Amino acid sequence: MQALSLTPQPLTVEAFRAFGDVIEARSDTTININQGTSQRFHDLARVDVSSGDGHPLVNIFRASPYPEPLVLSMMEKHPLGSQLFMPLQDHAYLVAVAQASDKVSAGDITVFSARGNQGVNFLPGTWHHPLLVLKQQDFLVVDRGGRGDNLVEQTLDQSVSISLV
Repeated sequence: MQALSLTPQPLTVEAFRAFGDVIEARSDTTININQGTSQRFHDLARVDVSSGDGHPLVNIFRASPYPEPLVLSMMEKHPLGSQLFMPLQDHAYLVAVAQASDKVSAGDITVFSARGNQGVNFLPGTWHHPLLVLKQQDFLVVDRGGRGDNLVEQTLDQSVSISLV
């Protein structure tokens, strides 16, 4: 079966809303603090890790690029908590997602192109591909720790080819 071909679209708050939060310094989230010497970009993500007596984990992930051509064959989800990724270098990367459901198919996937100053927070149960970086990159990750199986992986019914044009 031929791979489904997808072209990434720009990552925006509106386009990503069904999958989670876009984390970026936006003027509509600004609060001046510390006697006016700092700006706080406030309440950027709905971190949800409390299911099943979970607790927050703060990690750094170092991601390396997949070989090109970029073909996706699997997706994963975390049913018990959200998962937040914030890049620590200003490198663009890709985000492949599908809405929360029991199963995911290739036709359910949307691919976004994220700027290096944008992070994402996946809602619990949102299907996503592991980090899709274009060059080696570190991410600050806020995840759920605790009891329970919080990782579901699924092989796709059809491979997905991502066009990096």
